[in-house]
Amino acid sequence: MSQTSFTYELDAAAQERLAAMLAVCSFRPRKVPYSILSFEGEGFNCTLYEKEKHGLRKCLVQGAKAQDFILFYLEPQVLLAATLGYENVIDPERDAPHFGSDESGKGDWFGPLTVACVYVDETTAPALRDMGVRDCKQMTDKAILATGSKIRAFLKPEHVEVVQFNNPAYNRAYFKFRNINRMLAWAHAKAIENLLERVPACKRGVLDQFARTEDVMRRALMPRGKQVELVQRHKAESDIAVAAASVVARERFLRSVERMNEELFGQMPIGGRPADKCVPIGSSAPRVRTLGEEMVRQNGAVWLMNHVKAHFQTTDKVLAACGLSRADLPPEGRVTNPVQP
Repeated sequence: MSQTSFTYELDAAAQERLAAMLAVCSFRPRKVPYSILSFEGEGFNCTLYEKEKHGLRKCLVQGAKAQDFILFYLEPQVLLAATLGYENVIDPERDAPHFGSDESGKGDWFGPLTVACVYVDETTAPALRDMGVRDCKQMTDKAILATGSKIRAFLKPEHVEVVQFNNPAYNRAYFKFRNINRMLAWAHAKAIENLLERVPACKRGVLDQFARTEDVMRRALMPRGKQVELVQRHKAESDIAVAAASVVARERFLRSVERMNEELFGQMPIGGRPADKCVPIGSSAPRVRTLGEEMVRQNGAVWLMNHVKAHFQTTDKVLAACGLSRADLPPEGRVTNPVQP
C-alpha cells in the first residue's frame, strides 16, 4: 500500500510559489475550513492551512495520486527540491533501529496522561508508513483507534511500551512532582527504560522536545536510558517511530475516555454516542466546565480527583461555580500550575 498523505511546512516564499502555480494550472479550487487555499486534481487534493507557526504553514497533500502531484508539480515548482523517494539519502538514519516516544492527554482535563514508546527497524519502519501511520494530530479519532490497534498487532509486544497515569495516580504524582514537565519527563524515562530492557541493542531514540531545554528530559533518564543517544527536537512526529508512538498513546487515551463515558452515561454502540453523552476532550470548550459542574453538584468535589487533572485552572472555575474551592479537595488536589521549565 503506497503512502497517500504527505505534510510539508512551507515558508512565505514557498507559499507564494504555491499560489502562483495554482494561478496558471487547471486544478479545481475547493473550500476547506481554516485554509488559505485548497485545490484538487485527478486523484489528489492539496490544502495550505492558515495557522502559522514560526513563519511556516502546513501544506497537506492527500489522495491515491498524491505522489504524482508532488513529483511533477510540488517539488519542482514549490519545494524546489527532490525529496520524494530520496528520504533515505536525505536522512540515512531514518529507518535505522531506534525508538520514538510521545504522549497524549497532557492538555485534556478529563482522562489520563499516556506515554507510549515504540521501537522500529529497517523492516518495520517502512511497513508502518505503508500502513498510513502518521502524527495522530492529522488523524480522526476513528482512524486513531483503528490504526493504533494495527500498530500493536503488527509490532512485537516487546517493541511497544505504554506508561499511563489514570486520574487518581496522576493527581498523586503531580502532588509529588509539582511540575508537569518533570512529571512528563519521568513518564517518558520510565517508558524508555522498560522498552530498552526488552530491546537492549537499541542505541538511539527520538523524542518531541516538550520543555524549554533538553536538560529536563536528560535528568529524568534512568540507567539504560542514559546509555543511548536521545535526540530531542520539535516536530519530532515526522519520525515514524514517534508518529507510531503518538498514535498508540492517543489510542490508549481515547479508550480510557470511552470507559469513562460508559461509567458516566452507560454503554452505547460505537459511533452512536451523542455529544451530550460524551466526556469532552480538551480543557477550554464550554462543555468541559458544564460536565464538571454537573458531576461536582451530584457527587461532591472529591469526584474530580478520580476523573480530571486537578491542577488545571479549569478545576478552580468549576469549583467556584459550585460555591466550593480547592480547600474542599484532599491535599493532592490543592496544588496548581507553577511556571514550567
